[in-house]
Amino acid sequence: MATRLLRISSALRTYSNKTSHVKISKQWRSTAASLQQTLINQPATKTTTFENGMRVASEDSGAATATVGLWIDAGSRYEDDKNNGVAHFMEHMAFKGTAKRSQTDLELEIENMGAHLNAYTSREQTVFYAKCLSQDVPKAIEILSDIIQNSKLGESEIERERGVILREMQEVETNLQEVVFDHLHSVAYQGTPLGRTILGPTENIKSITRNDLVTYVKNHYKASRCVLAGAGGVDHAQLVDLAKKHFSGLDNKIEGEIPLIHHCRYTGSEVRVRDDSIPLAHIAIAVEGAGWTDADNIPLMVANTLMGAWDRNQGGGANNASNLAKASAEMGLCHSYQSFNTCYKDTGLWGVYFVCDPMQCELMLYNIQNEWMRLCTIVTEREVERARNILKTNMLLQLDGTTAICEDIGRQMLCYNRRIPLHELEKRIDSVTAKNIHDIGMKYIYDRCPVVAAVGPVENLPDYTRIRQSMYWLRV
Repeated sequence: MATRLLRISSALRTYSNKTSHVKISKQWRSTAASLQQTLINQPATKTTTFENGMRVASEDSGAATATVGLWIDAGSRYEDDKNNGVAHFMEHMAFKGTAKRSQTDLELEIENMGAHLNAYTSREQTVFYAKCLSQDVPKAIEILSDIIQNSKLGESEIERERGVILREMQEVETNLQEVVFDHLHSVAYQGTPLGRTILGPTENIKSITRNDLVTYVKNHYKASRCVLAGAGGVDHAQLVDLAKKHFSGLDNKIEGEIPLIHHCRYTGSEVRVRDDSIPLAHIAIAVEGAGWTDADNIPLMVANTLMGAWDRNQGGGANNASNLAKASAEMGLCHSYQSFNTCYKDTGLWGVYFVCDPMQCELMLYNIQNEWMRLCTIVTEREVERARNILKTNMLLQLDGTTAICEDIGRQMLCYNRRIPLHELEKRIDSVTAKNIHDIGMKYIYDRCPVVAAVGPVENLPDYTRIRQSMYWLRV
């Protein structure tokens, strides 16, 4: 699989390099010509929707292993101030035993299958998935249905897990990248559900009760908000039968208030946590981006690729694709940086996170904003062509393995109610021009109020007013 993707990667670069003066061998010309056929001939994603609204989606590649999981349209965004953290708490409790399996029985059963059971919670989704041999798919789905629908939620297990989550929160606080992004959300979406952390505040973790967990599951783990996804050695018809058999207990009845999703207001603002005992400054700057289904999302992804990423431990210098990466390498602006395009249903954050020496904050920020202005005004077709190739290559390489594909299927089914075929994504990326980048730059970046989060020795970081003034160019 990896070899095939690498060949596609090389083909992508060749395919778009129509103005190159380098002679391309006949072998690579034929590979480039067959790129579209390669993408079109990827295994189809089959989908089935039940009367209760639950969806089943799968891609059968005939592999010896498979990943199956339940993607639920529920995360910290659906919580309030009182129960913030309950979605993540429930994710932990799902593995602590059910009505028919103790925690020990569950762990032994998974171990004996040679499988892996995991889960995660984001701001908009909760996911439970299993990786196993293809012949063990029925057993894996039965286990998933059991832990999701029949979790015991014993009081002693809740108390024990409370301590585990509090220790996890302490670990997260030492990961400064996580800390910065939590701060970034807290100011960008202040006063809205997206501004809260996924783990929740300490006082909530200490006070969440069994009733809070049961109420959350009853109101959010509903059939119409669930997608059963599978990838690898999975048969779609079998998956549909298994879903009917094991998830028939899921309904759409809601006790109490109907959970609604409200638009999360973006506010240009900043937060600084100065701590000179930390050796390096950790800073993120962003503007409001587009939601998953917005037509501007693909051009924003290309613009994000134009900004690129760099790490001094990985080397690279004058030949870096990104101008910001070149400057970082040649001038020693930072230790590392990465651009990001974080999407939600109706909004997003588009920006750059970087780690630098204490007295380099201002210079690094100047170069970032200067590059943003270039995106809005003078970025060239050649730069956009290269970014398109990098984006397509990264997109394909990220789909290496059944778990990555299953994740892609589940997420896209929740976000778009379909999985976008690779050849369609390729066409949409190829349609992005330099003018499109200028247009979305002017719409989302130029003269917009940014949001800034900074932690560490950030005395050298310019005042917010100066940062705001650098969001446009005045040139004669």
